[in-house]
This record gives sequence, structure tokens and C-alpha cells, in this order.
Amino acid sequence: MKKIAFVLSAFLLFSFSSADPTISKEERKIATDFLKETKKGVWDATQGLSEAQLKFKPAPDRWSVEDCLKHIAMTEQMLWGMVEAGLKQPAAPEKRADIKVTDEDVIKKIEDRSTKVKTFAPLEPVNTPYKTLAEAWESFSASRDKLIEYVNTTNDDLRNHVAQLPVGVFDSYQMILFIGAHSNRHMQQINEVKADPNFPKN
Repeated sequence: MKKIAFVLSAFLLFSFSSADPTISKEERKIATDFLKETKKGVWDATQGLSEAQLKFKPAPDRWSVEDCLKHIAMTEQMLWGMVEAGLKQPAAPEKRADIKVTDEDVIKKIEDRSTKVKTFAPLEPVNTPYKTLAEAWESFSASRDKLIEYVNTTNDDLRNHVAQLPVGVFDSYQMILFIGAHSNRHMQQINEVKADPNFPKN
């Protein structure tokens, strides 16, 4: 994460204010690397655990490792569906004035777990269609690989398609970073669960 953050910071120093609405080769690489790295982070945090470890909850109102991955997988689909729908609409460069954050800010804001956010009911783990961690991982992995392929090949005008979310206004490129940061946010949550003193030994 430190390496990606450094590259992103350096790149933003000279690129964020550019008037070019399309993503550059550097932006494409930053997003692709970030999506791959955060996917690996989720894999590393969730694999090799017993059933007891997967289902352990630090408290009745807290999520388990399995719950977190179910939420990640469902949210991945929802967020990308929102971006896809927006890209089918005409570009609206005038809406860029509503964007108040840099690309780097998006990642920092979404990954920051000091601010707790209650998710929407359809994204609650109990309301997802996944019965097991394996099902959730398969969905997440397929969605993420599809997104990485899209980022590597798209010619869409990502900067001039703007989305309004409850947490702010973002262009479509920033929404792709949002998706990667969201999975990393909950990967941190998974590691918090695993660090609980009562987490099963096996």
C-alpha cells in the first residue's frame, strides 16, 4: 500500500489539474495496480482459516471474517453497476465543479476506519446471496478481474461522467479507486477481527 500511495501522490502533484478528461497511461497503471494489490490483500486476509475462525464475531453486533467478505463482494457489484449505468449517460463535464476531492483523497477517505458508516440493508452480509466464504470470494474475484480488464482497455471518458453518492461527488475514475479502497477498508476490518484476543486459535 505504501508504494501505491507514493506513486499516486507523486503523480497527482502534476496531473490532477489537467484539463484532459480521459485517463492517461499513468492513471491506468495506478488504478490497475491498486485494484490488483487490494484484491490480493483480501485474499491474504481470508484464506487458510477454519470454519470457527471464519464465523467468529468479536461481539454480537460485529461482523465475522466471512461477513466482511460477503459485504465486499456484494458492494463490488453494486458500485460497479452504478458506474456502468452512469457511463451510458451523456458526459457532463459541467458537473466536475461539484467534485471536491482529489484521487488521493478518495482512497484516504474510504480506507479510513476511524469514521464508521452503517451500510445499506441490501449490502448487509445476511442479505447477500452468498452462503459461504468460497461463494463470496468467487463473486468478488470475478468482479474484480472484470474491472481490471476494463481499466486496461477502456476508452470511456471516465473524468466527465460524475456520480453523486451520499459520501460525496466523484468522477468515474475516482469511483474505480473508491471500489479498490472499499475492499481495502474491509480487509482492515478482517484483520481487526483476527487480532481480537478471543479469535479462535484454529
